Amino acid sequence: MEPSALSGLADSQPLLEFVGIGKTFGKVKALSQISFAFMRGECVGIAGHNGAGKSTLMSVLAGVYEPSEGRIVIDGKPLSRYDANAARLAGVRCVFQELSLCANLGIAENMCVVHPRLGGRGWRRRAAALMREMLGEIFPGNGLSGDELVSDLTLTQRQMVEIARAFTVTDVPVRLVILDEPTSSLDARTAGQLLAFIRKAAHSGITCLLVTHMLGEMERASDRVMVMRDGVLVDVLVHGNLTRSAIIQAMGQQREVRNDPVEARTRKDRATQTGYMWTVGTGQPSRIDASRGEVVGFAGLAGHGQTDALLAIYADSTRRGSGRARVAFVAGDRGRDGVFPLWSIAQNLDLRWLLGGMNRPSRRSAVVAWLVDFARARSLVDLWRTRVGIRGASMSSGILSLSGGNQQKVLFARALASDADLILMDDPTRGVDVGTKEEIYQLVHEEASRGRTFIWYTTENDELQYCDRTFVFHSGHVTRVLHLDEYSEEALLSASFEEHAA
Repeated sequence: MEPSALSGLADSQPLLEFVGIGKTFGKVKALSQISFAFMRGECVGIAGHNGAGKSTLMSVLAGVYEPSEGRIVIDGKPLSRYDANAARLAGVRCVFQELSLCANLGIAENMCVVHPRLGGRGWRRRAAALMREMLGEIFPGNGLSGDELVSDLTLTQRQMVEIARAFTVTDVPVRLVILDEPTSSLDARTAGQLLAFIRKAAHSGITCLLVTHMLGEMERASDRVMVMRDGVLVDVLVHGNLTRSAIIQAMGQQREVRNDPVEARTRKDRATQTGYMWTVGTGQPSRIDASRGEVVGFAGLAGHGQTDALLAIYADSTRRGSGRARVAFVAGDRGRDGVFPLWSIAQNLDLRWLLGGMNRPSRRSAVVAWLVDFARARSLVDLWRTRVGIRGASMSSGILSLSGGNQQKVLFARALASDADLILMDDPTRGVDVGTKEEIYQLVHEEASRGRTFIWYTTENDELQYCDRTFVFHSGHVTRVLHLDEYSEEALLSASFEEHAA
């Protein structure tokens, strides 16, 4: 897993080179004077806060956007035009943060979208065989056959399929693979498998670009790290100088990452308060309980029933009649379940508040209860834009104009801006930068101190240190409940593989 020595790459010719690359969208300058040489057989990490220009840079490299200025050099030859076809012929593949699989098609059909040479007699069998082979190489023991319908796959499985598709070779050799937040929907085990494969691919001569907010992964896998801020390349760190603090400092994130567990908040004040209780799962149903003002974590290997439990709790909380809990849900798959793609940022943020306001009786008249107070709506949007740190576009712009991490912030702000006293979070910090994560953790505990209850499924084990208790899942049921003072990586891994229910 150790990154390769750069000394062996120093004398080789770059595979691909950016020379003074810039990209503008109208009056917005997304990239400015980016110059960097991507060497053969190295892993380059790309760090920066949400909106720093990482996704735009990757889109230029993948040929999705043509640069507004500068030139791209491949194998020492400047190209007069660099588009998606030129990128494909150069062996460039991309796994975007917002997955591009067609949900209404099977895995084999999705393979043919990227690998058209698979057409002809027996194409489906060949496509499934190639997918099984690559999935087995990257994610041993994944359990997929290659014949599944994409809509039937979990978010984790879709991420695995997209990654495997990018590394599959049919005609043009794979020479450079862009991985934009590739582990955002993977658990620790499958993320470790991917990082090991990335190092293996780099040693075989494939250049890998790793865009991630998981700084530990960047330390483990990268030979060099490009640090971006506001569309500019501000620093390049080599492996010997790769530390979390060095990356954070170069990013301009003033907040330090907390590595020590938070102090357990006393539960004495909540002991007599009314809490919540649910029974979830089938076969071996599990009891989930939460006190008012408590932060409860869901953990375990991805795809073992955590999201299903959140959905069951949401459904139960919305059908309890007059005594039901006011509940909000922060979706993990924002593209499918979270954002309204045709709406503005502001409309996506204040939707829940507007609906809640319409259902509250007005002191003046019933008619006014159905009118929108636009001044209050704008005030609410401005407040939560500042509190959560949404950057990159005006609030009247379309939601898709934001980076993936900023879209996730909008979903988080929508839940907190509502009147919900129970907030369910399905991996809410996926694709969010390290500084903003710290701010979100602080917000969660501030809101919990006011009596709100949070149930938080996360694939980032470090985040469980911010939870009062953690329910560990395996095969659809809870195997152990860990209090904060009992939590450790060893205890979590042990519970993640236990077969019997708690």
